[in-house]
Amino acid sequence: MNVKRDRWWKRHLDSISFAVILAMLFVNYSILFPIKGCSSDIDIEELNRISASEDDDTPSQPKQFDPNTASYRELIEAGLPRKVAVGIIRWREAGKVYRIKEDLVLCNGMTDSLYFAIESQIVIDDIFKFHPEEREQEEREKREERERDETKRRRELKVQLTRFSLDTVGLRYLTLVGFSAREAQLVLRYRGIIGGYRTFEEFVECYAVDSTMAKRLEPYLIFPELEIEESTPRVESVEELPIEINSADSATLCRVRGIGPKSAHEIVRYRKYLGGFYCVEQISEISCVTPENFKQILPQIYCDSAEIKKININFAASSEIKTHPYITSKMLRVIIDKRVLKGGWSTIQEMIDDDIFTSEEAMRIAPYLDFGTDSE
Repeated sequence: MNVKRDRWWKRHLDSISFAVILAMLFVNYSILFPIKGCSSDIDIEELNRISASEDDDTPSQPKQFDPNTASYRELIEAGLPRKVAVGIIRWREAGKVYRIKEDLVLCNGMTDSLYFAIESQIVIDDIFKFHPEEREQEEREKREERERDETKRRRELKVQLTRFSLDTVGLRYLTLVGFSAREAQLVLRYRGIIGGYRTFEEFVECYAVDSTMAKRLEPYLIFPELEIEESTPRVESVEELPIEINSADSATLCRVRGIGPKSAHEIVRYRKYLGGFYCVEQISEISCVTPENFKQILPQIYCDSAEIKKININFAASSEIKTHPYITSKMLRVIIDKRVLKGGWSTIQEMIDDDIFTSEEAMRIAPYLDFGTDSE
């Protein structure tokens, strides 16, 4: 009986202890977390004080900085990462001047998101800003000053001009008559390339000779052709003209009035690409031959079409065909594709029917094609 009573009291004491603990926890929770609407006047004042202190701790506006003058501390205070701040200063010490805000994008460590965040803080002083109009004015003044100096230098002759031959003077004499050292070297180099200046036109063709210098020196220049004209009467050899343009070399072509060394070189080069000329009118296709010049040249030349080098269109490799100036890359592709399909052609008309050439294109290219048959 006593044992049962002891157990009963023990269970009740445990329940009472658990209830007391719950009550204490509830009281503590009420103190720490008061129910809304039940706070006292003291709590409201405390909240107001805390709110005011939080307002006082609000960060100030981001600091502005000029990347051309800001110190490391100022860059850090502006909110830049250390790596970016060091990059800005290091680039500046290397001679960089930040003309516009966007220059900072190229700094080491600078990302687009970081740049957009600090863009409003960047201030470029006027002395560093890029002023296009001032830069253009400065460049114009420098250019005008160089032109004045060059004109003055050219006008100051260091030697009394007398008649002389360009084929016998040296570097020193050319500098004395007004050429710069570089220009004099080019004049002499061009003389070596063309084998000597034989006419005034050849002298003007040298790109180191401007119009002012050419006009000033023209009365004093002596050329071999002039010496021959002055010493002996000019005899026009009937056998020399007209000249066959498919076999003539550069020197022979230069005998034709209207053809200088440059034009002769271009004619020989174009003749090689074509495989020869089948008519003299093809000379006019060369860029350096003007219509007026062509009229002068035409009576002095002729061509022998038997000298033409032909292409075996049915068997020639694509590398050989594509070098011809009359055949475009599109024509070449069609020729190769259709030649594989049909095995070749026997006449130029078949190529027209296969839409490889138009009638006009066929007339130009036909003299250069060999079909391996008697009829072409």
